[in-house]
Amino acid sequence: MATFNLPGSNPPCPVVLTENISQEQLLSYPAFKTWQKAVLKSLSRQSEPNHEFNDSPYALRSIKVQSVDWFGSGEKKRLGFVKFQAQITNENGEYLPGAVFMRGGSVAMLLVLQPDDVPEHDESEKYVLLTVQPRIAAGSLSFAEIPAGMLDDAGSFSGGAAKEIEEETGLVVKNDELVDMTALALQGDDNLEGLQNGVYTTPGACDEFVPVFLYQKRISRSELEHFRGKLTGLRNGGEKITLKVVKLQDLWREGARDAKTLSSWALYQGLKKDGKI
Repeated sequence: MATFNLPGSNPPCPVVLTENISQEQLLSYPAFKTWQKAVLKSLSRQSEPNHEFNDSPYALRSIKVQSVDWFGSGEKKRLGFVKFQAQITNENGEYLPGAVFMRGGSVAMLLVLQPDDVPEHDESEKYVLLTVQPRIAAGSLSFAEIPAGMLDDAGSFSGGAAKEIEEETGLVVKNDELVDMTALALQGDDNLEGLQNGVYTTPGACDEFVPVFLYQKRISRSELEHFRGKLTGLRNGGEKITLKVVKLQDLWREGARDAKTLSSWALYQGLKKDGKI
């Protein structure tokens, strides 16, 4: 198995690869580049006198890639998931948990629809589109959540969000109609560790971060009814999605099992209270 030293790491950090990934492929993987930049910056901050670990700083000692999943084939083949173990210890022999399932960023969208025959300020007549679909990792064939999807190399977060909205709901949305609620909530945050503007869904084991966008539209009641039970998604890509329409005020209950759905509800309520949306 090939081994190389991680660029920028001090002390030198050997990276042990599996047979189905090269040094160039790992270092060019967007998710790994994001993680590498953040973890090295976080470790470097231990030199600050008021840092919690200043007296006995931790260092990245090694990275051992355990498995790699590729998506597609031929020219469309791209790196999907990487599982690795990062050894981070200090001179006292203390360690930090370092098992990482790497998948990169995703996007999620809170789609708020309101009948055009009620006043715009009437929050009780606002509705949200949920997708109901199989989520095998959760052991479910009908998991309810707001529309979401992994980012690819297609472009910006908002562009990825607009693409996911169209694929999962059929709504065609312009990028400038989307509001990045996560970025709005984090305005003024000093972000000393260089983290992404997104909700980290499982930071104890996974690098995934999810910017949560808001899209609001006034439509006729007949259009709203059209979405109930609609079948959508990329059917030839394994997506079997049914749309569900729920009241915005009930979203916290309807989406209680899904972290990004609860995050979208909390962000909406907080930003609405502060007059930012």
